[in-house]
Amino acid sequence: MPGVILKPSETLESAIRRYKRACEKAGIPAEVRRREFYEKPSAVEKREKTAARKRDRKRLMRNNPLFMDRKKQHKH
Repeated sequence: MPGVILKPSETLESAIRRYKRACEKAGIPAEVRRREFYEKPSAVEKREKTAARKRDRKRLMRNNPLFMDRKKQHKH
């Protein structure tokens, strides 16, 4: 768990903001949301496969010249 040491002449509000940023960077809120409810192993597998398909589709779209920005494709 991330910790924050209060700097001299630092307000408590700014230290709390730094702590929240550190927690967010460590992925703690996402992990809490993920563990909030039990998810069946089959549901986990289905979610991960769907996410992988979505990543692959985005990667293909990004690398496909037909879907690139028209300005980048046609240089007049």
